[in-house]
Amino acid sequence: MKIENGMIVDVQVVRGASCAASWEAAKRIIGTPVDDAARKMGIESQFFCSANPAGWDPIYGKSPVHFAGKVHAKAIADAIIEAMGGER
Repeated sequence: MKIENGMIVDVQVVRGASCAASWEAAKRIIGTPVDDAARKMGIESQFFCSANPAGWDPIYGKSPVHFAGKVHAKAIADAIIEAMGGER
């Protein structure tokens, strides 16, 4: 990930979802302010996710689409910290 002036300017997906949602969502967060990138990545990945949204997990009470959004948001949040020189 590359950040300039508080904006996401480049994202490289190292490991992504098999449905390709990771790569499509990553394209859409370029130009996004750092403070909003994790939220936007979570939402965008849900739009592209091909998992069945009706497949609710009885333990977590979430659909696979919601879970995918959380995983993608966390990955971007971690990448931002790393890109800014912090530690996870």
